[in-house]
Amino acid sequence: MSHSSRDTAEGAGWGTAERGDYKQLMPRRVEKLSWLNPKTLWPARNGVLASWFGDPTGRTRGRWVEQRTVAGAPADKVVRRDDPDHFSFMVIGDTGEGDDPQYAVVPGFLKVSQDTRFAVLASDVVYPVGTADDYGTKFHRPYKDYQAPIYAIPGNHDWYEDLQGFMRVFCEAPPLAPESAPRPLTPAWLRSLLWHKPRTTDEQRLAEARQLRSAPAQQAVQPGPYWAVDAGPVRIIGIDTGLLGTVDAEQGRWLREVSKGDTPKILITGSPLYVDAERHPCPIDGGGTVDDIVRDPDHHYVAAIGGDIHNYQRYPVTVDGRTIQYVVAGGGGAFMHATHTVPRVSVAGVTEDDFRCYPLRGDSLAFYSRLYGRRLRMRRFFTLTEGEATAVIAKRLGIRPTRAQASPARVTLRTRLIASLLGAGGRPDRTSRFRLPVRKAYTQLLSPGSATYSPPFFKCFLRLDVTPDSVRLRCFSATGNREQELDPPVEDEVTISL
Repeated sequence: MSHSSRDTAEGAGWGTAERGDYKQLMPRRVEKLSWLNPKTLWPARNGVLASWFGDPTGRTRGRWVEQRTVAGAPADKVVRRDDPDHFSFMVIGDTGEGDDPQYAVVPGFLKVSQDTRFAVLASDVVYPVGTADDYGTKFHRPYKDYQAPIYAIPGNHDWYEDLQGFMRVFCEAPPLAPESAPRPLTPAWLRSLLWHKPRTTDEQRLAEARQLRSAPAQQAVQPGPYWAVDAGPVRIIGIDTGLLGTVDAEQGRWLREVSKGDTPKILITGSPLYVDAERHPCPIDGGGTVDDIVRDPDHHYVAAIGGDIHNYQRYPVTVDGRTIQYVVAGGGGAFMHATHTVPRVSVAGVTEDDFRCYPLRGDSLAFYSRLYGRRLRMRRFFTLTEGEATAVIAKRLGIRPTRAQASPARVTLRTRLIASLLGAGGRPDRTSRFRLPVRKAYTQLLSPGSATYSPPFFKCFLRLDVTPDSVRLRCFSATGNREQELDPPVEDEVTISL
């Protein structure tokens, strides 16, 4: 077993490590996606329009579900598999930018997943807008050698073309019939004037892409954008949180129904319920929240895994004497969201001693200091070593360094300044009115577009091993370096009692 980032700096991917072989899997020409480019941002405008003029995804989702039900999909949207009581499956989130960070995950993913029964993609399968023409290089090609079915739930980016590409690929659904035009001068009419419409699919291109995952063992047709899978002794429930991280009333009624019973359940969602030391319960139209359903002892949830945020976090929350593992698992290929902005954890009884994340906060701060040092042409001033970043994070949070340092770095005025400029978190009791908006602005504005094309990438994926008594959840890392490619390190591990 190779060292993890919790053991050594080399295990995190720092140093002069040999680059992995992932580039051999990539197409010759790769479009480097930049979220700082207006050509990328403009087609992805529907989320902003939905927040201004009303969110139409609930109605559109209902039309997709009705179409699939008429076509013969099970009305309860439950996939009933024949998995044994002992089996394993994979979870990987926010994958499809189609560039180096996504393909760097693939060798380790294939190695760890060799005997698994299926995989689940948790949110944002294809960036930037989920068009069907992008599935070849951002879904079919990278996972062509995974010899098992892949189920998926959409993220907000998959909704930027009204879910047309997602439904075509995962549900074999034809396009929806056009709706009648909204009444003039209404919010819906204003929204429709600016709404990004789905592009016409290149049928030959999609057919060629499908051939990359055409083996019988790889096939799975899911009943819709949300579903439940009965697998061995557990039920896995995937929900669609649309453009704005909410659930419509119809899906909410279905979720309450499929959550009933004594079968242990695992939720997979496009919007994590705990993230960045905060609880986000996910509202349901008409009342209640998704987390209310998860916390209900009669529903027997043991874990809730969400994508959307591009890193790994875990919060073991005690509810009525039992522990539910709330996990963020969005590190499957897109640019890395910072973890160094996460303040000292104190939420729902979870403390720093219980909390886990990947990358470690110090590695995240060092990563971003190098990135912005290059972009601002201030490398000598802005770049922090991993040791300096680890030391300043420990100082700000009032904790021991997660990874032991042979010779601890000194915290200087420069390192404190860089940490502040990059939005590093602090202790809740010392968070000023100024620091909180700065940190949130950094997370929301400066973090997107921060893709890099040389290791370490700090990507990750999950493997869950199920038995009648427990679920063993492990987070594996992918740095893009050869050592971690050949033997993916385990960054976190927890056994969940059933």
